[in-house]
Amino acid sequence: MNDEFTLKAQPRTGRGKGASRRLRHVGFVPAIVYGADKEPMSITLEYRVVKQSVAQEAFFSHILTLNVNGTSEKVILKDLQRNPRNALIMHMDLQRVSEDEEIRVRVPLHFLGEDKAPGVRLEHGVVSRMLTEVEVSCLPKDLPEYIEVDISVLHLNEALHLSDIKVPQGVELVELGYGEEHDTAVVSINAPRAEREEEPEELEAGAEGEAAAGEEKPREDEDEH
Repeated sequence: MNDEFTLKAQPRTGRGKGASRRLRHVGFVPAIVYGADKEPMSITLEYRVVKQSVAQEAFFSHILTLNVNGTSEKVILKDLQRNPRNALIMHMDLQRVSEDEEIRVRVPLHFLGEDKAPGVRLEHGVVSRMLTEVEVSCLPKDLPEYIEVDISVLHLNEALHLSDIKVPQGVELVELGYGEEHDTAVVSINAPRAEREEEPEELEAGAEGEAAAGEEKPREDEDEH
């Protein structure tokens, strides 16, 4: 994977909510970088640059170059906190990486072949995506920017699970390491919702008709008593 993102940072001395608020007010994002058996370091990043970077999907699954006062090191984004009201970036956690140590990163899924899938093209189903990203474990050099999921062979009422996903060499899906019960569905093709909602009504109407037909008409002599 090529390093396409470089973040320039400055050491941060001020701590606490007040100091972070003042930084954001003047156009900076407070952050922390940790890992690789080094002391955690508080830093600041230029908000404008960070905003441009996070707008790109690849930023979240890339090895980033962090430059602090002229010293560069490789990191990955582990957490990004936003203001729930206006989605402004509030804080970032960056983890240092070593070439010989595995990392865990969430990687987006790119779905291919929807227009070719017989479940869509011939059987008029709709695609339902249960997952849009997966957590992978690998060495930094093997980290994929995304993982492709080919659904071109799926028929109606069929699904692909985590174990069906083809991952690059050297990459493992973290969930599968927890056991077979974690082999969850990733994507499926189902009947349109309107059709699924109509089926129970039709079955209920049919059951009522059968029940009515099976009821015996009261005998006149029974009514008289």
